[in-house]
Amino acid sequence: MSPTILILAYSALAVVSTAVVWRGSQLLESSSAKLSAYYQLPPLVQGSVVLAVGSSFPELSTAIISTSLHGEFELGVAAVVGSALFNILMIPALSELCAENRLVSTRDLIYKETQFYLISIVVLLLVFSFAVIYNPVDGIAGAKEGMVTRPMALLPLALYAVYVYIQYQDTVDYEPQEGPKSLNRGKQGGILLGSLLIILVGVEGLVQSAIAFGEIFGTPSFLWGITVVAAGTSVPDAFVSIRASRSGNATTSVANVLGSNIFDLLVCIPASALIAGSVAINYSVGAPMMGVLAIATLVVLLLLRSKMVLTAGEAWGLIALYVAFVLWMGGETFGTIDLLPNLPPATVAAP
Repeated sequence: MSPTILILAYSALAVVSTAVVWRGSQLLESSSAKLSAYYQLPPLVQGSVVLAVGSSFPELSTAIISTSLHGEFELGVAAVVGSALFNILMIPALSELCAENRLVSTRDLIYKETQFYLISIVVLLLVFSFAVIYNPVDGIAGAKEGMVTRPMALLPLALYAVYVYIQYQDTVDYEPQEGPKSLNRGKQGGILLGSLLIILVGVEGLVQSAIAFGEIFGTPSFLWGITVVAAGTSVPDAFVSIRASRSGNATTSVANVLGSNIFDLLVCIPASALIAGSVAINYSVGAPMMGVLAIATLVVLLLLRSKMVLTAGEAWGLIALYVAFVLWMGGETFGTIDLLPNLPPATVAAP
């Protein structure tokens, strides 16, 4: 089969898989929201834990499937980091541009959620550093690589347990408003489980597309994971936040972004190491990506804190930053940019 037909076929698979993930995430978000309202959880907890975990299930599935079924741990890491970058830059921007009113932030989001998210980046980078220091392996083309073991993976998971405990304290202090008096919990639970299966099918299609693109273009699947798979799995987060913003609940909108990213970094990536036992991480690539993610987070933090709102001009600026990142990844893929020298350039020209 010719490369052109393969490219068209796997592009179609990526589009269809994204639609499948979107539909499954719609069902997951709907059932989660109804259960949260029934149990009278505060809005911040709904956004940062319940909706965040639900909308991040595609990223969790990507990390697990790419590692356990395809032996592509770096693809899973790339998808999670790329998704986190999409979330932190694109989703607040789209939520602001699609909402009737400006996206208003709160001090809780600034001083608790955002700062905890920055701590999450530092802790994951620390785990990668421990892997290189204590379990170094020979990398390709001089790349620094190390093995992330199960004990190392427990560190970010422990931090996420602390995060959930903090949110639990907010739940204890929260004075709930009257929620729905009755709910078919069995039905909603069934919808939730069914949505998880639908998402798994869609994620498998995205992972296969990324691996195939890497083989066709002779490039690392990492670069397709951080763009194609990341964008596909971030669609649920985007729609959840945009709907919340349009309904006037900016707190839930922004909290979903930060909560999703915290879950992505502290749970999704370590889950692969727990399942596989140990996985190799390319520190020469992982560290710069975490640095980019930290810088993007600081930019959003400063914009939200300046006047506690995100303006339309600032939103377009965030979109421009993400577009610049995608162009950078494209340049790295085809060798026109060499800021990540340990990535081999494309060896097969696109037809």
